[in-house]
Amino acid sequence: MFVPPDQYLSPAAEKAEYDKHQNNVEDQGYRQFLSRLAEPLLADIPPASRVLEFGCGPGPALANMLQSAGHHVTLYDAFYYPDSAVLQHAHFDAVTATEVIEHLHHPAQVISAWFDYLAPRGHIGIMTKTVIDADRFTHWHYKNDPTHVCFYSTETFDYIASKYGATWRSVANDAFIFKR
Repeated sequence: MFVPPDQYLSPAAEKAEYDKHQNNVEDQGYRQFLSRLAEPLLADIPPASRVLEFGCGPGPALANMLQSAGHHVTLYDAFYYPDSAVLQHAHFDAVTATEVIEHLHHPAQVISAWFDYLAPRGHIGIMTKTVIDADRFTHWHYKNDPTHVCFYSTETFDYIASKYGATWRSVANDAFIFKR
């Protein structure tokens, strides 16, 4: 499910919404939230892995958590860390996107790029809430965020995994890891 492009916010309005988020690196509650993806990902990736945190926002807490565990983290965010040069000729052992894919205006292109960035046997860690069915969607609070423009289901994840020769698993009700 997706929002028609003519209903997207302008880039300035979209950034203004993101600026309201309080994703502080030191916030233990936020770090606990991110640990639902971080802990299983850390168990899967080798020591000193190269990780791309895609869509990290202004307070890259997950990057801090991964760096503290000995990994090399590159940040990219279209609004806060927009240096796309970090993505050129890059190969990462893992790509993370926490609360990101629901914001993508061109999800097929971005997800394809994530798989292009992956080294062999690489991982993609995603956090997002998933659509369960059309009836629940009509009453779902998650769709009311004006920056959320794409919504995914487990069937979508099956399709993505099949398309890119990957497997995926749920590690929490809103956290998923793809492995190539």
